[in-house]
Amino acid sequence: MYTHVLVPVSFEDDRDAAGAMSVAQLLIGESGRITLLHVMEQVPTYAISYTPQEYLVESRKAIDAELAEMASRIPGAQGIVVDGHAGRTITDWAEENAVDCIVIASHRPGMADLLLGSTAHQVVRHATCAVHVVR
Repeated sequence: MYTHVLVPVSFEDDRDAAGAMSVAQLLIGESGRITLLHVMEQVPTYAISYTPQEYLVESRKAIDAELAEMASRIPGAQGIVVDGHAGRTITDWAEENAVDCIVIASHRPGMADLLLGSTAHQVVRHATCAVHVVR
């Protein structure tokens, strides 16, 4: 059993956050904890001038509220929103916070993944702890 399981949460339609949360609950011991983590990618500088500042603030508030609601369904879970690049930020956060397992949802790979790589792929390659991928 794991003591601290990290579940990165993406709000894209093809990600199964509920499935990843279910798997995480099965993997923690009685004293284990689950952290739901959402990484807010930075808006590129060329697009930031077209994005109202209040949109970014309201987006973060909405994501915070949704993560809190999701975490409330799991005893002892917490939701956290951080800024950064998804793959790198997830692995860095896991290492800095003594995570011993990451449970991440993945979509079906497509042609774009051959060129760009998915977040799950980056996490699997660079995490220093166990990683479970849920499809």
